[in-house]
Amino acid sequence: MSVQPATLQDFDIDEVFRLLRSAVAPYPKAAMFELRDRGYSAPFQQLVASLISARTRDETSLEVSERLFAVASTPAAMAALPEERLVALLYGATFPEPKARDIRELSRRIVEELDGEVPDTPDGLMRFHGVGPKIAALTLAVGFGIPALAVDIHVHRVTNRWGYVSARTPEKTMAALLAVLPKRYWVEINERLVPFGKWICTGERPRCSACPLLSMCARVGVTESR
Repeated sequence: MSVQPATLQDFDIDEVFRLLRSAVAPYPKAAMFELRDRGYSAPFQQLVASLISARTRDETSLEVSERLFAVASTPAAMAALPEERLVALLYGATFPEPKARDIRELSRRIVEELDGEVPDTPDGLMRFHGVGPKIAALTLAVGFGIPALAVDIHVHRVTNRWGYVSARTPEKTMAALLAVLPKRYWVEINERLVPFGKWICTGERPRCSACPLLSMCARVGVTESR
């Protein structure tokens, strides 16, 4: 079944975010924002948890991060963990061995080279092995409260489906969003679109009939919906 509004309304980004907040309220939060609300808001914790979350389900990322932070939640404590112990604590996350190496090394560098302070710039964060643009942006946005755009597959898919941007990759979507999205929404867009993309605007057969944004959405690439 395909659902199409009779008349496409103008795309109003302020109205979009107002509607998104209500639409995703019943669903689990994106992992980094849930960790923040559970008390794990320090930049170091957000950096480590974001690295853990790469290619790992949010539910698993939350479980693994909380298990790890119960043992070590500071750069010094993390750097002191034997690698095999860290690998065991990361059980359940994807690629636990390389992630353990990256987490131990960035922790060591933060302690020995940066006086225990996590960098607060994209370039500074991305000097750590394993930290790319999305992890850096999440650390800045959630850990530091610095406006930064974290574009994952959900943000990429949904904003292109809206017709708000037109880009083939998450990296190009990030560049496009930086040019058009008001800065006040740079942090919030990941917080809202992760659950929205998981539960409503899904990759296949999105739930268009239940979507409050239907009248503004160009539905780019949608051939079948619910």
